Amino acid sequence: MRRFDMKRKLFVVLAGAVGGLFLFVGPVGAQDDAVTSEVVQAVMDNLWVFIAGVLVFLMQAGFAMLESGLARSKNVANIMAKNLADASIGILAFFAVGYGLAYGDGGNSLFGWGSFALAGVDLFDISEGLSGSTDFFFQAVFAATAVTIASGAMAERTKFSTYLIFSLVTTAIIYPIVVHWTWGGGLIASISIGDAVYSDFAGSTVVHSVGGWIALVGAWMLGPRIGKYAPDGTSRTIPGHNVTLAILGVFILWFGWFGFNAGSELAASANVMYVALNTVLAACAGTIGATALNWLRTGRPDVPMAGNGALAGLVGITAGCGTMTPWGAIVTGFIAGLIVVVVVGFVDRKLKIDDPVGAFAVHGAAGMWGTLAIGLFGRYDDAFLGRENAGLFYGGGIEQLVVQFLLVVIVAVWVIVTAAILFGVLRAAIGLRVSTEEERVGLDVSEHGGPGLALDDVVSSG
Repeated sequence: MRRFDMKRKLFVVLAGAVGGLFLFVGPVGAQDDAVTSEVVQAVMDNLWVFIAGVLVFLMQAGFAMLESGLARSKNVANIMAKNLADASIGILAFFAVGYGLAYGDGGNSLFGWGSFALAGVDLFDISEGLSGSTDFFFQAVFAATAVTIASGAMAERTKFSTYLIFSLVTTAIIYPIVVHWTWGGGLIASISIGDAVYSDFAGSTVVHSVGGWIALVGAWMLGPRIGKYAPDGTSRTIPGHNVTLAILGVFILWFGWFGFNAGSELAASANVMYVALNTVLAACAGTIGATALNWLRTGRPDVPMAGNGALAGLVGITAGCGTMTPWGAIVTGFIAGLIVVVVVGFVDRKLKIDDPVGAFAVHGAAGMWGTLAIGLFGRYDDAFLGRENAGLFYGGGIEQLVVQFLLVVIVAVWVIVTAAILFGVLRAAIGLRVSTEEERVGLDVSEHGGPGLALDDVVSSG
């Protein structure tokens, strides 16, 4: 009976959506009381957020292509396996534990409690907004994105078994706690200075800096790849095997980002297009900023750095995409592009941390900048700020910038400490790195039993 009822409800909803297309055709549609504008809007909201979630899920393919393109060919299958694990293990861990810690209404300001494995969540009702199914799906693909950011930073030398445990713990505990503190209404959401409260529309800090800080800690505790640094400490370039694949990954990530940012409106409204506008402007500006600075510094327009500039612009605008003007988005993206060039060099040459894809620079540093930029360029109420002209350059005072800074610092401390503990325990228990011989052979063969990129035909002797 329940299944029959649900089918009938689904039919009514779909009929409402189709009917909504004809509301402006003529008087017949306008007079049809059976299909209300509220039902049509609810259906469209859920449909849009679902589509946006699909776009975010596609970003897993973008990350896999980017990371494998910037790695050596002997490690590409391992990178694909890690991205598969992030999606599969990550979403299941978020289903079982993470969603409840993030949004369970039986907790406190530090963590949520309840709704584990979606127990008690109404998965069908759309009468008050998004259904439980829609909300979980959208939040789960965000969780998978947060953990996969760190994959590239730890590429080419991490034990696959270790990575699986890391992926599970991150999506089950580390990331969901940050979500609860912010989007879940917890610790950080309760902070106010004057009229200023935090804003992070789509997750420059909540998602990207979480992944960025984990990437930095993981790369540091793993140590550099064999041959990365000369005996005198000079950094050596280890080029990736396929720039074409890497830049195609950038474009897929860029495409998926329209779901990431515009989907965070959580409704089908005119703001969706405005958020998309700011997103594309910032990405373009980030590409130009990174390319120009790197060109001036090295005399050549490096292609992978240009790709990272685009991603930095996207990360930078993710927090402020709903509050900034188009010019604010351009400035934010351009500065993010400059930041990624500077931070990549600083991490590599000064800190001596081997981050093969620049994950911390792109997601950590640019994510922090984008979060702080709201305190400067915040112009419109983005449903978090609760006021117009919150940014310093619009007369909002210093308070917003201070609150944004607190958001950045609190999240950084939580992630650095928990990531260090996690990697420390894993190193003591099962180890973080493969052996020297396994690393030299390549993780495709040593961890997965065969090459991920075979250039020659292999004839079976069996």
